[in-house]
Amino acid sequence: MPYPIKIVLVDDHELIRESWKLLLDKDDRFSVIGQCSDGAEAIDLAALLLPDIMLMDINMSPVNGFEATKRITEAVPSVRIIGVTTNNNPRYAAKLFSHGAKGFVTKTSAFDELKIAIERVYNGEEYLCLELRRRSSGKH
Repeated sequence: MPYPIKIVLVDDHELIRESWKLLLDKDDRFSVIGQCSDGAEAIDLAALLLPDIMLMDINMSPVNGFEATKRITEAVPSVRIIGVTTNNNPRYAAKLFSHGAKGFVTKTSAFDELKIAIERVYNGEEYLCLELRRRSSGKH
């Protein structure tokens, strides 16, 4: 595996981005190469930086994570997107996957799970967080 995995963080909360950057950059497998606060910027950064992974918040404006994911996966298919949101509704995940995302993790998931999701998506797998897998199987 060619490390580090190049990551762009997309979230409208600076504290979230800075926290993720701090935690991810402590791990030699990951390198945060860029960050932005909305989907429109994310579309531009995807083409400019060509990251391996983008961690994409959903609820942003003027361009939300669904639209940004759709446009990025069409324009730069090598970029793999993992949705990261507070919303734990399985329909949110299904919609994001239908727009081209390869992973979905809630912000209440453990940070170690986010790192697992990054690795798996980077290796060509899809990843749905444990919280939603439990909900869909009826186990709590």
